[in-house]
Amino acid sequence: MSSHAFITGVSGLELSATEREFIRGMRPWGFILFKRNIETPDQVAALVGEMRNCLSEADAPVLIDQEGGRVARLGPPHWPVYPPGAVFGALYDLDKALGLKAARLSSRLIAADLIDLGVTVDCLPLADVPVAGADAVIGNRAYGTEPAKVAAIARAVTEGLEQGGVLPVLKHIPGHGRATADSHHQLPTVDTSRNELERTDFAAFQPLADLPMAMTAHVVFSALDPAQPATTSATIIRQVIRGVIGFQGLLMSDDVSMNALAGSIAERTRAIVNAGCDMVLHCNGRLDEMRDVARETPELAGEALDRARRALASRKQPEPFDRQAARAELEALMDRVGTA
Repeated sequence: MSSHAFITGVSGLELSATEREFIRGMRPWGFILFKRNIETPDQVAALVGEMRNCLSEADAPVLIDQEGGRVARLGPPHWPVYPPGAVFGALYDLDKALGLKAARLSSRLIAADLIDLGVTVDCLPLADVPVAGADAVIGNRAYGTEPAKVAAIARAVTEGLEQGGVLPVLKHIPGHGRATADSHHQLPTVDTSRNELERTDFAAFQPLADLPMAMTAHVVFSALDPAQPATTSATIIRQVIRGVIGFQGLLMSDDVSMNALAGSIAERTRAIVNAGCDMVLHCNGRLDEMRDVARETPELAGEALDRARRALASRKQPEPFDRQAARAELEALMDRVGTA
């Protein structure tokens, strides 16, 4: 059966009867988990299985934001703590090979945690390049301030996820690093020239344009489109994301319910689809909003369907892996940063 072009959150630790009915009727392409959905490993695995059963799709994608640092939906006591991206950047500055190795090990370990639960997509890596004075929403989540370094570490993170059988989502394309506001709360505007954006922000994403999926930035780039953030800008999606950066994979919005976007949920959803995003992401689990998103998203077809199929087909089987040895090696590498 066909899917609609949206990814949905759910409200709690298990599906309600109305959520099951909604999922069966509106058929989202996939799901995303947050802390409100997470209690124990057995409970999460059961929730993931229940969501897929509602679609009768054993491989329906289930996403999570598990970066390490302060953006981690899984945590103690059942799951380990992982370092934020800036730690890999610091180790990279000491020894490039070790920085890349640590990034790869961390994401490989994260992938193992996710696959245990049936979660197959991680909203990682970031290729955002922060600048002085930017809002702290990116902050130490970023791998550094040089595009080549950011891209190299992001590639290593991607490799670790892929080796563990987890699909990556590149974010926040074409760049959230310069934003002086948190797009969860308000709309940031970046007034940097196009030439400078291409030299820095966009340059970090270009080497990663082959990734299967990417998530947009709710950021206005006034030199490109002074009226619309990237998420709802046909100009930026066509000229920059698909053009300058060259990304041809599945493009999903950042969360449609974030306050950076204007209008009702239905209006935002229409704007996202009309701008050229393949998929609308809705995260907060509010059923009234979920219904609005579902009504305004088309069935997956054409290029969007092809991209969705290619993304899922690119997922690899997990490679053999000694989790205990990898964790010990990662901890030893992190100690190098702490004593530098």
